[in-house]
Amino acid sequence: MADQMQAIVIRSFGGPEVLINQRVPKPTPVTGEALIAVKAFGLNHAEMHMRKGEWDEWNPITGLECVGIVEACPGSEIPIGTKIAAVMGGMGRSRPGGYGEYVTVPVTNVIPLDTQLPWEQLAALPEVYCVAWSCLFTILDLKPGERLLIRGATSTLGQAALNLAVNAGTKVTATTRRGERFEWLKKMGAVNVLREERQLDLHITANSTENDPRFDKVLNLVGNSVLLESIRMTKTGGRMLQAGWLGGLAPVPDFNPMVQMESGVHFSLFHSKVLGTKDFPLSGIPFQDIVGRIERGEWDAKPTHVFGVQDIRDAHKMLDSHDAGGKIVVKRC
Repeated sequence: MADQMQAIVIRSFGGPEVLINQRVPKPTPVTGEALIAVKAFGLNHAEMHMRKGEWDEWNPITGLECVGIVEACPGSEIPIGTKIAAVMGGMGRSRPGGYGEYVTVPVTNVIPLDTQLPWEQLAALPEVYCVAWSCLFTILDLKPGERLLIRGATSTLGQAALNLAVNAGTKVTATTRRGERFEWLKKMGAVNVLREERQLDLHITANSTENDPRFDKVLNLVGNSVLLESIRMTKTGGRMLQAGWLGGLAPVPDFNPMVQMESGVHFSLFHSKVLGTKDFPLSGIPFQDIVGRIERGEWDAKPTHVFGVQDIRDAHKMLDSHDAGGKIVVKRC
C-alpha cells in the first residue's frame, strides 16, 4: 500500500525484545519539511535509554539520525533525489525518527551531500561528527596549540572529536577504560593516552611534566560520575564541556556548587537535540568537508558493526553491551 511503510517500533519499555518490525502509516511532509527514503541509520545510546523508558522524550519510532534520499520537499528547499544526512530536529523524540522506512525532517536538519560513500559508512557519521564539531569549535572554542583532554575517547563521539581536534592542531590527551586501545588512540594522533579511572586528576598531577598539569579545554563524555573531577582538571579561565554519559545517568550526589565548583572555570553542557536550531545551525558545520576527508581515507570512521533491519534486536543487544568499539549501523538496502 502506497500510504504504508515498514518501521521498527518500540511496543513497550524494556530490552531489545520490545522492538518489532511492523507496517505503519507513511508520513506526509508539509512546507518546511523533507520526506526522506531512509537507506541506513546509526544507533545511539539515547535510543537505548528511550527503549528502556529512561529518557525525557521518546517516540515509538525512534532514531535520531539517518541517511537517504529526498523523496518530496513541498517548499522546494532541497531537490528531489538529493542524497542527504538528517539529524535531530525532533527525530525519535517529538516526532517519528530514522527507524522508519520513510521519515519527515525539518529542512533545517537535513544536510545535502555529494559523496560516493556506501550508505552504511555514511550512516556512521551524522550525529557523532555534528556533535563533536559543535562541542569542540562552537562551545569549547578550541584553538591550535591548546591542551585538550577527551574523557571516553574510544566512544564513537570521542573518536570523532579526536580526529577533529588533532586536525585543528590541538595537543590531545585521551582516556579510555580499554588498555588494548592505547596504541590505536596514539596512531589517531593523541599525544598521551591514559586509563580512565577514578581520581584521574591525582594521577595526571603526579606524572605531568607541565608547570600546570590542568588542561585548557576538557571534553567529558563519561558523565556525571567524573563531572567534578573534570572541572578540577581545567585551568582557570579554561572550559569544561559535558556531552556524554558513558558512565550512566545517575546525578551527582549531594551536589553543592559553593563547595565543589572551581572559580573561573567555564562549565557547559551540550545536548544534541539543539542541532539545527538557530543557535546551533547545521549550516555552520563543515559536514561535507568531513565526509570528503573520510571518503579520501584521511580518517577511519567505518562502522564496526552493520546489521539489517530484520536484526534490529541483535543490533540493540550489541548497543546494550557497550562493547561495540565503534558505531553500530542498520542498513535498509
